[in-house]
Amino acid sequence: MPLVYISMRPTANEQSRFYKDYGFKVEFKVENDLLNAMNAWMAGEYDVLVQTADAFPLYTAPDDINAFKPQAFMQVDWSRGGDAVIVKRGINTANDLKGKRIAVAVPSPAQTLLNNTLEAAGLKYDDETIVKTSDNLKAAELFRSNDVDAAVVWSPDDQLATADVPGSKILLTTLQQSHIIADIMFASEKTIKDKRNMIHGFYEGWMKGVAELNSSQANHAKAAKYLGEMNGLTQDDGLGMMGTVYWTGHGDNVNFFGLNSAYKGQKGQDLYEKMSKKFVETGDSPKPAPAWRSVIYTGAITAAENNLTGVAYAAEKSKTFAPATKAEISAPAIASKPISINFASGKFTLDENSKTIIDLQFADIAKTFANVKVRVEGNTDNVGGVASNKALSEKRAKSVADYLKSQYSMDPNRFIIVGNGSSKPVSGCEANADETCKARNRRTEFQLIGG
Repeated sequence: MPLVYISMRPTANEQSRFYKDYGFKVEFKVENDLLNAMNAWMAGEYDVLVQTADAFPLYTAPDDINAFKPQAFMQVDWSRGGDAVIVKRGINTANDLKGKRIAVAVPSPAQTLLNNTLEAAGLKYDDETIVKTSDNLKAAELFRSNDVDAAVVWSPDDQLATADVPGSKILLTTLQQSHIIADIMFASEKTIKDKRNMIHGFYEGWMKGVAELNSSQANHAKAAKYLGEMNGLTQDDGLGMMGTVYWTGHGDNVNFFGLNSAYKGQKGQDLYEKMSKKFVETGDSPKPAPAWRSVIYTGAITAAENNLTGVAYAAEKSKTFAPATKAEISAPAIASKPISINFASGKFTLDENSKTIIDLQFADIAKTFANVKVRVEGNTDNVGGVASNKALSEKRAKSVADYLKSQYSMDPNRFIIVGNGSSKPVSGCEANADETCKARNRRTEFQLIGG
């Protein structure tokens, strides 16, 4: 979403819930220039700024900004189709991005979307040539030229740019990678201290608004009208903008800020800490950001607990998947990531080391791509009979899926189990000529399946 200033000032209107129910006025202002937004916030012209959790390290690491001790106090939404990776002819999976030229706005959440896409394919950020742009609109413009093979863009530029380039297409969006771009609101520590009651009232009032927004089509349409007017657009445009996000409610905030110990999905801390390290690696941040616990304020969430009860304020439920079909066994994958998981000879039980490998190398991907199925393919070398290898590889794939189900509370129907035996060796190791090749062939492959 565009950057939004929020000011709790006496000049704002008196028709909103914030004034009628909580006794203070709130003014919203759109500002798409990042530098202007930050300068105004640091100058105290506005109280609250909107950004994404993954990009928040870019605000908390620099000394000049961190001097104000920014603290996130609310999650606003998850992007659900508002961000996309678009590609030109010949690129059909995330794996095909290796060695390609990709236009990406730097620094921005576009880097996060791209980074996680590459990780799902077992690629690194420096396996490609990153063509840096100042914003996603320029990335879309560059995609229309012959200078890049792919780009990370906003909606509707994913549709518009691919329509302009023959043979191009949308590789994936945040509909599939559903838990990667999360807008948050943050304020300085001083603002939260000085205006604590306002921050608490603002959070509670916003959560009531989200509950009402999701309760009826009439409320949804009214919100779209206001959103369109705020951005100088029509109500239909507002509906289009709202259709590319999931507005998070109180229960979602409880989960996102780590206040529900039973929640196993993606949290703000996961995104923040991962990208804090990544931005240092890419040279976009001078140093790692402060710990997540030091840059959040959860007082508004906990203060509202007794007033935000019932199903209207419950967290989003995990997607429910239908049982695997025969077609899904061979369906094209969005991305494929081979991981070496060692099993004892002839065995299919995971040891603690294997579980750690899954935790570190795939669990995060499964959480961010929460709306797609996961095909788990077991593979062996050529030692042993064909039938026994196929059966063993299927049992090994199932043991991996069973671990993800139990450890991360994932829907059992999300997994497609395939045992290839020795029938799909790694390219160059078809003959299993040495121990190195045999080890490479004894792999588990994670493939993301679905639209």
